[in-house]
Amino acid sequence: MENNALVPIPLELLNAPKSLSGESGTNRAPAFITQQISATNDLQAVQCWLAEFDQSPQTQRSYRKEAERLLLWSLIEKQKPLSSLTRDDLRDYQQFLSDPQPQSRWCGQRKPRHDLNWRPFQGSLSGISIAQAITVINALFSYLVEAGYLSGNPLGLMRRKAKQFTQNRTKVTERFLEQALWQALVDYIEALPKETPREQKDYERYRFLFHLLYLLGPRVSEVAQATMQSIMQIRGKWWWQVTGKGQKTQLIPINEAMLNALVRYRQFYNLPPLPQPGEQLPLFMNLNGSQGITSNMIYRLVKKIFLGCAETFEKSRPDFAMKLKKASTHWLRHTSITHQADAGIELRYIKRSARHESVETTMLYQHAEEEKWHEAMSQHRIIKK
Repeated sequence: MENNALVPIPLELLNAPKSLSGESGTNRAPAFITQQISATNDLQAVQCWLAEFDQSPQTQRSYRKEAERLLLWSLIEKQKPLSSLTRDDLRDYQQFLSDPQPQSRWCGQRKPRHDLNWRPFQGSLSGISIAQAITVINALFSYLVEAGYLSGNPLGLMRRKAKQFTQNRTKVTERFLEQALWQALVDYIEALPKETPREQKDYERYRFLFHLLYLLGPRVSEVAQATMQSIMQIRGKWWWQVTGKGQKTQLIPINEAMLNALVRYRQFYNLPPLPQPGEQLPLFMNLNGSQGITSNMIYRLVKKIFLGCAETFEKSRPDFAMKLKKASTHWLRHTSITHQADAGIELRYIKRSARHESVETTMLYQHAEEEKWHEAMSQHRIIKK
């Protein structure tokens, strides 16, 4: 563990010494409780929890990030296993998230997980991000208690406070692209080079991908898993059958703009204009059109466009550039839902398309009232004589 104590490393490379493995953690469940998972140490227990999300790669990566950060912090900063953490330790960890120190050990630019310069953090977390991290960690501990691995949840006493913190956060989501910025992004994609066959193929794939993410508002894992046969015609209307969170399968309407984009994309790959029943080709294909690509690769393609577009605005619109640099694939889902609300589509239809559990979640994307409010307040000013 001495090497690990200097630089945090990804979970898949972690090999904690027996004294810190959690085999004898002070919060381990007593022997008379039947353990429901085949884990003898903390790392194996965390991996069992993450395996529950195998069907939701995006969620799994998000949860792995939080579990990984906590486990590494516990081993390096506290020099104790995860299964020995107390409520006081978790209070310290919450403070740590707001300012990960020493930064040279914990923070760095985004790097591949195999890179020696990989770090768990890029910098301090915002209040909302900290609340999300605590929520995920609480879920991890609750799972391990139910699995008979831990005796108790050290965050149990904090639940009410964490819930209140989450409820008091901003009531509207800000992780979306405003209409003007979205249009600038569309213009950037349309202006991509198309001189060579490879450039033409890149352009067509980017064009279709952004149509798909914007017009249907899917999660990136749903795109990676979808096949052409999920596009179907029912009573003369086109629908996308998507399996999302909780393995729930639902239909989403495909409008004319999306259908035209699909037809163009398929014809570029020399396919029949419309999908056939039972067609197993991936909905979003690799360069050769022979197979699909992973959620991570889709994320990278989207980020490449965001960053390329950001460069064009560095001088003229630094606010655009800054927002594009922060944006990720999930921002396009938020953008889709927000723009549907802006367009006046009924809330009940947006809820069904977004597959939200409650209408309250969908209401977070309504920004039109804030725009009008802000515009009205422009009349309130100091008059110079």
